[in-house]
Amino acid sequence: MNTAKTYEQLVRENEALLLQLEEATETIHAIRTGQVDALVVQGKDGHELYSLKTADQTYRVFIETMNEGAVTLNEEGLILYCNSRFALMVGLPLSKVIAVSFTTFIPPECSEEYERLFELGWTENGKVETSILSTQGLVPCQLSATTLELDGGIAMSLIITDLTSQKETQKLLKSNNQRLEEMNVALEISNHDLQQFASVASHDLQEPLRKIQMFSEILKDRHLAELPADSVKYLEKIIDSSNRMRSMIIDILSYSRLASPQDTYILTDLNEIVSEVLKDFELRIQDKKAQVLVGKLPKIEINPGQIRQVFQNLISNALKFSKADQPPVIEINCTAMGHPNGQADDLFCTITVSDNGIGFDELYADKIFSLFQRLNTKDIYEGSGIGLAVTKRIIDKHNGRIKVQSREGVGSSFIISLPLRQNNPS
Repeated sequence: MNTAKTYEQLVRENEALLLQLEEATETIHAIRTGQVDALVVQGKDGHELYSLKTADQTYRVFIETMNEGAVTLNEEGLILYCNSRFALMVGLPLSKVIAVSFTTFIPPECSEEYERLFELGWTENGKVETSILSTQGLVPCQLSATTLELDGGIAMSLIITDLTSQKETQKLLKSNNQRLEEMNVALEISNHDLQQFASVASHDLQEPLRKIQMFSEILKDRHLAELPADSVKYLEKIIDSSNRMRSMIIDILSYSRLASPQDTYILTDLNEIVSEVLKDFELRIQDKKAQVLVGKLPKIEINPGQIRQVFQNLISNALKFSKADQPPVIEINCTAMGHPNGQADDLFCTITVSDNGIGFDELYADKIFSLFQRLNTKDIYEGSGIGLAVTKRIIDKHNGRIKVQSREGVGSSFIISLPLRQNNPS
């Protein structure tokens, strides 16, 4: 007897199965979206009526719209209901999830955490970070448990939040932080090595330089009358260049020492600092016939040696870059109490050092604080081009700001904002 089905029969059966599948899909969708109030199911004793009450409908509609996984458990831990998101998380169809114990999706190493949450969840809300099993492997997640009173009785609602993206971000942040720490350690080592190198190099360079200066001065003192005019000129250039190089070496050494983060700040009267600096410049001030006007300055927490160097550099520049036909006038004042950003703040002081010197174009206002930057020829104005870079670095280390205002032929004003106390950085 030939029972083989014809092609047409197979097509008709396939169409019938597709129709049943479509009807089943529509029914499930209607149940999940709360469109169905009751179902008639063919049982062994005939047709049976199952009602879906209003509260259950509302709950189904709510959890189906959630981005998190959601399941409803009975007291035995069986899944009475779950949303599509949870089925997607575990990589199974809904039919393979309903009526299964939730422990099926808990890996052995996380079972104790889940059991504690399940026991606690019947009396109070609880949360735990754990993992669930998926067909693709472990999924890191957070389980949030709470009880619900539905029309069918008390049930437990578990909200499953996928933490995969968060864990990957945390892992990336941890990796980046570790790399940053390694880079910081390498940078500290590099800075220390550079500081040591600058110190050693500066010290080693000064010894042969002292000999160049010493023998040049001896040659000039003992044999000046014997030397031709050109030789005397060249000798003077050697001496001048040696002096500039010595100044540059000392400035480089000073700049490198500022790399050390260990500074001691003490409450200091700035009037005393400026007075000491002016005593050092007494001969130059007299020679230039300069007038230095100092207003009342505040007491602030500083590293006295470093801030002394700031005033020394600024006053030295004011004397150096003065006009040839006009005596220098230098004014040092505390002009205001306020934050460098312009905010009203009594925790900062603003100190201005002004002069009536040659000035410069403000287009170069930022450039002058860079290492080895000069706006004037070294043949006319001596210096290493490091002094203002050292000044800015000292002010930065004091959590302050420095800027300059200048006009060619009129003069310059250096404006410094410093915190009164170093526990209030800018």
